[in-house]
Amino acid sequence: MTSRKSFPIYVILLSAVLSVFAIKGISKSNTDKSNYMYIGDNLIPKPGNEKPLIVPNKYEKIINNVMLVLKELHYAPKEINDDFSKLIFNDYLKNLDVSKDLFLQSEVDALDKQYGNLIDDELKLKVKSNFYKAAGEVYKKNLETVIPYVTNLLQQPFDFTTNETINADADKNVFPKTEAERNDFWRKKIKLMVLERLNDLINQNETAKVKKTQKELEKEAREKVQKTVLRNFDAQKRKATEEEYFKTFVNAVVQSFDPHTEYFPPVDKRTFDEEMSGNYYGIGAQLKEEDGNIKIGPLTYNSPAQKSGELTQGDIIVAVAQGDKEPEDISGFNTREVVKLIRGKEDTEVSLTLKKVDGTIKIVKLIRKKLDLDQTFAKSTIINKDGKKFGMIYLPEFYANFDSPDGRRCAMDVAKEIIKLKTEGVEGIIMDLRHNGGGSLQDVINMVGLFIPSGPVVQVKDRIDNIRVSSDNDGKTVLWEGPLTVLVNEFSASASEIFAAAIQDHNRGVIIGSSSTFGKGTVQRQITLNFDEKGKQIEEDFGSLKVTMQKFYRINGGSTQLKGVIPDVVVPDVYEYYKFREKDMDYSLQWDEIAKAQYNNDYGLTFNESIEKSKTRVSKNTFFNGIKTNAKKLDEINDKTYSLNLETYGKERKQIKAINDDIDKVLKGRDSLSTSFIKSDEALYFIDKDKTESNKRFLDIVSKDVYIHEAINIINDLIDKKQIALKK
Repeated sequence: MTSRKSFPIYVILLSAVLSVFAIKGISKSNTDKSNYMYIGDNLIPKPGNEKPLIVPNKYEKIINNVMLVLKELHYAPKEINDDFSKLIFNDYLKNLDVSKDLFLQSEVDALDKQYGNLIDDELKLKVKSNFYKAAGEVYKKNLETVIPYVTNLLQQPFDFTTNETINADADKNVFPKTEAERNDFWRKKIKLMVLERLNDLINQNETAKVKKTQKELEKEAREKVQKTVLRNFDAQKRKATEEEYFKTFVNAVVQSFDPHTEYFPPVDKRTFDEEMSGNYYGIGAQLKEEDGNIKIGPLTYNSPAQKSGELTQGDIIVAVAQGDKEPEDISGFNTREVVKLIRGKEDTEVSLTLKKVDGTIKIVKLIRKKLDLDQTFAKSTIINKDGKKFGMIYLPEFYANFDSPDGRRCAMDVAKEIIKLKTEGVEGIIMDLRHNGGGSLQDVINMVGLFIPSGPVVQVKDRIDNIRVSSDNDGKTVLWEGPLTVLVNEFSASASEIFAAAIQDHNRGVIIGSSSTFGKGTVQRQITLNFDEKGKQIEEDFGSLKVTMQKFYRINGGSTQLKGVIPDVVVPDVYEYYKFREKDMDYSLQWDEIAKAQYNNDYGLTFNESIEKSKTRVSKNTFFNGIKTNAKKLDEINDKTYSLNLETYGKERKQIKAINDDIDKVLKGRDSLSTSFIKSDEALYFIDKDKTESNKRFLDIVSKDVYIHEAINIINDLIDKKQIALKK
């Protein structure tokens, strides 16, 4: 979980409780500093008396600083040897040539022979850093070779009656052995692109007033693909620079330590997920770079992206269009460049061409709006059922304004919502943390304290096994003593997992959600690289490194890393079979456990019977079974091998669409609960037409949410069994 505070690049973002002094067991006052050096305010051992065997240039100085920070600060430093060299060799080529459609195997072998065992020496500045440049030049040469071949391919019609397939999963493909093999892969790749667009045009043609022949549609599809491909090649050529090769190389190095450690070069200090929310006109989605693609991340509630119901986390953005203009292919673009295309004037239209997580292509038209920050804040809803009132608190993130002592903090806001709900006479509360990616650690601790008398919330361990237990010991009384359920899913990460785990370990409430939460149990800090060999700050900008320095552990001793939190009641989920979690990432740190913290979880509450009743209900529930069945079907048919036969491809796409339609019907088919906002909030939520529309939609979504229905059923069971409040 990264700090949300913003500092100049020369300030190192380390928490007070985790200084390098603690890591090394040294202090400023009693240490002979001759053997140590400062990085900003942090004292670390000097690299040693061994001098570089080369005179380093700027890039090599950056490498030296990156490796020093990794060695001294990373939670799980690695030995830099020939095995590591081979690993980086393969990862760099994988990141450079994502689809394995440019390098030939013979070229890979030649590079391996020359550099395969030297990369560790390059990182130690024993030899010049030439590998990333040499591989980059081969990449650039092959790109220039492929462009005219692909251009010629698109001049003639494709035959879509033959029965051939293409595997688009780069992890399962190998580098082609010959130019003929490479050309054939490109032929199939371009044919698939034309086929996708042709299939869409045929579907559109069915309802068009003026019908076109298939020959005309095929030509139109080829012309669209040609524009896309040429723009893609232009983008690739723009990125074929030493600077880009270097960034790709360094990130191959640092992300082999763990997937959340990342290098940010001087000219591009964007965050890993470029947020598209705040005081500007946009669509309200976060974007992230992954596997060479720009993907949709979390959506801001009530934003155009969220309200459309058309965008899903993991969707790949293929192209962006302004209004009715021709879409611009964004292949090869970075996050910042795509953000520029999507943002624009208020009430103007932006069109996104998406490759959905199920492989289908979809065009989504959105109207840009000013995105209000209050949409990211906690909000509560009253739900009426069976003559009882229930409260739901929606928390999209664990926000905190570190720059202002009077700024909004989620724990304080949630406390206010609880007070309002108590005034309304609710008999139970649901905390909705689905899609909540985390945020402020202190606010998690404070928020757990709203529901328990006192006690530990989370344990944090550094690389040499120093363990800190963070507790709620503020002396304040419990704000909510009644029945509590917590909703989570696979996108609930970091701080959300800490909250759910603490509630579960304290036996304070019932956790309900997908088979596990995301599984991110690591802590990152942003470290400047602007220092010389003596640790002195320099004017030259070397960028920064976001580095993993700690791990989170539950108070029961288990880590939240990799395994996440397993709910008490597991409910079927649409995204269950998609590989989004921490465990699906390369080089994720492993799960482990430490000693249990001392805590009391005997509050006079027992949930076992209510949990078992819920499991029985879920197993027999038509809606949940429909979600489970259809999600499993999608997983079975949604591999990355595509038929290049038009008839077969069309049938496969229709089958996937039919399953998705069934899922939508299931999710929208639930009987509605009676929902409303607290009377005192209506002036805020219904202040104008736009807010009225969006907040009515919020209430409608809550009223039909099958997961909220079951959360209320659990609370009802607790009430019936007199499991109403904590022991006095």
